[in-house]
Amino acid sequence: MGKYVRNGEILADTNWPEGMNRIAMAVEYKGSSFHGFQVQPGGLATVQGALHKGLSKIAAEPISLVCAGRTDAGVHATNQIVHFDTLVQRPEKAWTRGLKAYLPDDISVHWAHDVGPEFHARFNAQSRTYRYLIAEGCAKPALLHDQITWSRKALHLQKMVDAARDLVGEHDFTSYRAVQCQAHSPVRTIEHLTLVRKGELIVLEIRANAFLHHMVRNIVGVLMAIGAGEKPVGWAKQVLMARDRRLGGVTAPPFGLYLVQVDYDASFGLPARLPGPLYFDEPVGHWYSDE
Repeated sequence: MGKYVRNGEILADTNWPEGMNRIAMAVEYKGSSFHGFQVQPGGLATVQGALHKGLSKIAAEPISLVCAGRTDAGVHATNQIVHFDTLVQRPEKAWTRGLKAYLPDDISVHWAHDVGPEFHARFNAQSRTYRYLIAEGCAKPALLHDQITWSRKALHLQKMVDAARDLVGEHDFTSYRAVQCQAHSPVRTIEHLTLVRKGELIVLEIRANAFLHHMVRNIVGVLMAIGAGEKPVGWAKQVLMARDRRLGGVTAPPFGLYLVQVDYDASFGLPARLPGPLYFDEPVGHWYSDE
């Protein structure tokens, strides 16, 4: 079996407790009512805190879970992957339908799957994909107002597409991460970055091996400024090359941001789902970047 990881600590396979089970789950949530995913001091409402409470009731023992990537306050997810360890035996439907009775309406578990100790929701993730939804118009939408970002100014999509191309690949994203970001390295690889119109929305889709704190929202802020004609197309690359967050412009709001997919090796056998949100049925990578 080799090594395995439990709660961030690498242990030898001989330390895996007899009878221990590791369960992976896909979680969807609307982030508007939460102070981010991760448990916060002071009892603030978080997605992780709600899941801990519900899972502990189902398991009749304290449960602590690990996630594929922490999201900020107001950010949503359609396919957040988590895992937890438990000594109890429960059918998979207990971790989905049974758990729903203990969760608020804005959190849902789509599937639960038994995995071996080699699986780790964070460390085994090969890539993560986000979608960001933008609405344009003189009037702010009343529906979905906390699930999309609104731009009063019309946005030139092709300019945003052209600017985004300079961000694809492996780069130092210092200019696109939050000042308080604690990642050891600012180097990340963006594998895929597209912008398309879907009805009345502009949808940005971005996939990378990993993301820095506020990286997606800072990229969107730069691209929206370019789309609004406030900055030239080449500004996205200028910001990237400067490696200085002070030159990076405004951080886009959290409302339009969704974690929609986390990819793992097929050997783990995790169930597949469309990325979402619910009103988008295309799989990741199906869209094209040209207008």
